[in-house]
Amino acid sequence: MIFLAIFTRYIAVGNTPELETLSRVEHPMPVTDVLHRVTALCDVLDVRVTAEEPLGTDLLTDTAAFVDAEADRIRERYDVTVPRHVAASRALHDYAWSAALLMSGPWFLERRVPLIRPQDIRADLATASYQVRPTEALADDLLDALTAHMEPVLDAFAPLTRRGSRALWGMVGDDLVSGLWYLGRVLDREDDGIRAASEILPGPVGRFPAGAAFRNLTAPDGSCHPTRTRAGCCMFYAVRPTEACGTCPRTSDAERLRRLG
Repeated sequence: MIFLAIFTRYIAVGNTPELETLSRVEHPMPVTDVLHRVTALCDVLDVRVTAEEPLGTDLLTDTAAFVDAEADRIRERYDVTVPRHVAASRALHDYAWSAALLMSGPWFLERRVPLIRPQDIRADLATASYQVRPTEALADDLLDALTAHMEPVLDAFAPLTRRGSRALWGMVGDDLVSGLWYLGRVLDREDDGIRAASEILPGPVGRFPAGAAFRNLTAPDGSCHPTRTRAGCCMFYAVRPTEACGTCPRTSDAERLRRLG
């Protein structure tokens, strides 16, 4: 992942009655502490919460360098050189998943949303990790905060990805849903994670073209396994054609069950 340093500001958040049963907090911990908890829980979210002044590259003004760094990592990790638009989509997917979880994690745990602005971000293209420098403010609404954050990011990435608005916003929605699902599994509360994602994206909402749309697969032994199909491709199939992700439209239900077995 790319190293990011994020400055944040916030305003008071409203309640989400449908989800209050997921997490009731009478004495909420500081936002910084919640982010520490999120990063400690989520091993694949390579983020360090810090109060230090960050250094690095502005993602919006040097998007090309961000993409070049991702292309280099793909080459080193998978021994393949992908087209630049594939590297751009992979870099954007990595960024969107991480940024969404930094906002949705505190929301899932304590009903609070960091308001992270793109101009508050700095990136170290060499270390492939994140750093976040938060304040103690809160955003009104998770989808609104994520939309405001991602709009200029998608504008910057769109020419490099060679993809349209619907596909890019589909990817952002997928990454929001995926992060909540992942956090639910980490906490041994997968049903809560799925329910939270489904409440946030019950269907097309705002810029997001599709809902969470979870469904169950039934294995030969009768066990049920939740799954969904991505609305916006993460392009991993272009890196490893025989290893498309588990929620890719290219991955059949039979193959999903085989992997789960």
